[in-house]
Amino acid sequence: MRIAIPRELQPGENRVPVTPDVAKKLVRMGAELLVEASMGVGAGFTDAEYTEAGATIVADRKELFSSADLLLRLNKPSVDEIELMQRGCIHISYLDPFNERELIDAFKAAGVTSISMEMIPRTTRSQKMDALSSQANLAGYVMVMKAANHLPRIFPMMMTPAGTLKPANVFVIGAGVAGLQAIATAKRLGAKVTAFDTRPVVAEQVQSLGAKFLEIDLGETGETAGGYAKELTPEQVEIQRQAQKDIIAKSDVVITTAQVFGRKPPVLVTQDMIEGMQPGSVIVDMAAETGGNVEGSRPGDVVEWCGVTIIGTGNWASEVARDASQMYSSNLFNLVEDNWCEEKKAFEVNFEDDILPGCIITHDGEVTNETIKNIMEGEAQS
Repeated sequence: MRIAIPRELQPGENRVPVTPDVAKKLVRMGAELLVEASMGVGAGFTDAEYTEAGATIVADRKELFSSADLLLRLNKPSVDEIELMQRGCIHISYLDPFNERELIDAFKAAGVTSISMEMIPRTTRSQKMDALSSQANLAGYVMVMKAANHLPRIFPMMMTPAGTLKPANVFVIGAGVAGLQAIATAKRLGAKVTAFDTRPVVAEQVQSLGAKFLEIDLGETGETAGGYAKELTPEQVEIQRQAQKDIIAKSDVVITTAQVFGRKPPVLVTQDMIEGMQPGSVIVDMAAETGGNVEGSRPGDVVEWCGVTIIGTGNWASEVARDASQMYSSNLFNLVEDNWCEEKKAFEVNFEDDILPGCIITHDGEVTNETIKNIMEGEAQS
């Protein structure tokens, strides 16, 4: 099987889908590996390292796409790139399938099997393939470091002959993978941390990291079968906003990580809350790229409002591209290895598997994912 790894062209993207170490493993499995020239530069990997791993370096991007049996990458392709792929080709990457109708139609028309890394189920066996979690872990760390760089004071308490400096107050909204890592990182830096999540079940995890869990009675909440927070009603969102208003005003740093999979995230920090914060305070909005938890945050940018810095730069894991690439590459390899046929030396699409069917969006000219199919049919009828 011919596996191709194209270079990521998205501005600001430094991660790579396959590291030289994983390239070596793919070659050992019997794959013919093609890597686009300069593919690894952003994460500090040279073409020579991929050649040593057994890959062939290809300069012609169109040839790479048109000759591939399996494409491994990070970000979703363009429609033009899909049109270059041969019928029956398999494409694995992030796809944002809930919001990319045109892309799914293009995959369907081209007869390409598209597999979405976002749709990996959250089960014990699939943890090693869960790219959303691996990248969110790093995002939690990066967001705290960005906040620390913009905050005009230090995180830890410091006792000196010149006086005592109090620790910074950090408030983390959302205690999923990214939120928990943000809590742990802020605590390691010496901050006083408070956190909130709509799922009371995570309170123990927050407290085990040394942070205080903010109790807010929202009535019935919980999480989906996939481990994600359920979407709140407008009334619940308003209760949460009001309950958080006081602690936000007293915080030096607010980090929001509240995202609802496949939907626009809730706005949890409003303009009046920002105005109530001390000048010099910092807000980091993890959800800025998908709509934002913070009023006034701008995707891919850092803005200031009433003396408060609002960071919405996004693509957080790319800031630590080397480690992010290592983790994503491992996730990708584990998915490929799990579906690799030793006899045929090829990736096999098996709809009887307990993981793969939920990740496949299109196959053999059809939309096969039931959730995505129902959404698309509903849009067509409305």
